[in-house]
Amino acid sequence: MQRRHTLQALGATLLAPLGTLTARAQGPAPVWPARPLKLIVPFPPGGTTDLVARLVAAQMASGLGQPVVVDNKPGAGTVIGVDAGAKAAPDGLTLTCVANSFCVNQTLVKNLPYDGLRDLRPVGLMGQSEHVLASHPGSGIRTLADLRTAAQKPGARLSYASFGSGTSAHLAGEMLREQMGIELTHIPYKGQAPALNDLLGGQVTLMFGNWPEFRGHVPSGKLVAVGMATAKRSAHAPDIPTLAEQGVAIESNSWNGLLVPAATPDALVQRLNTELRRALDTAAVREVFAKGGISSLAGTPEQFGAFIQSEISRYAQVIRSARISADS
Repeated sequence: MQRRHTLQALGATLLAPLGTLTARAQGPAPVWPARPLKLIVPFPPGGTTDLVARLVAAQMASGLGQPVVVDNKPGAGTVIGVDAGAKAAPDGLTLTCVANSFCVNQTLVKNLPYDGLRDLRPVGLMGQSEHVLASHPGSGIRTLADLRTAAQKPGARLSYASFGSGTSAHLAGEMLREQMGIELTHIPYKGQAPALNDLLGGQVTLMFGNWPEFRGHVPSGKLVAVGMATAKRSAHAPDIPTLAEQGVAIESNSWNGLLVPAATPDALVQRLNTELRRALDTAAVREVFAKGGISSLAGTPEQFGAFIQSEISRYAQVIRSARISADS
């Protein structure tokens, strides 16, 4: 018995260095992230979502210790960019910035190349911008009453621009057309910036757009603010009447948030959410949001997930009620 214990002790002594060598060979756990991250924005540069994404990406980069590179992939009502994000490796290094259209497309677009609820998971919300209905001054439309009068003229050809089919601006325009009982032609663009350029140039009559991009053009007279698409007068534009005050109850806005592929580990999602919330609380972001009329919507992944579900349901009701199609 004593000899057996002696041999066991000797074996343990001989094997101990091997365990030490194995531990040394494995080394410390790798630091994440070890390389730059990519943030897909399914809109062209220049709009509110792109602005918020770039602002937040810069602040997240300092906390993550790696650059967060913005990759604009516009097209197909954001489907192209979101699909790229859904099919990315689930390593936490590819994020996708989504907006209202992500929830709209779940109902509006047939045969999506991804399942928004199964192929992607929420990281967190970023910001929200109120919508204003604006017109080109040459149209003579300054109120909804003016719009109705213009629409009733023989041969009237009124149009409204949007950020693209399936965007919140598209749905707001269709609700306006339905509630007022007038003819409006939808002109979709690949993002807000090119749509706004054509509104400024008079190529289109009207547009629902994000107040941060429109606020500089209204005081200068380049655009006319017909009304805010808010439940009550906006704190950012208290002198502009709401559409509801003029008899049309439309509430519309643009929000944005971050998603990652569904198989991304929980620990990485939580780390990204932590850095996102820290970024939204930095002075640089808070200052730009305050000046631009953007509201912060920081929260947990679970809260963003619940928000997505509610938005999908809300937009589904609007689409069915107004009989909106992707070709509207």
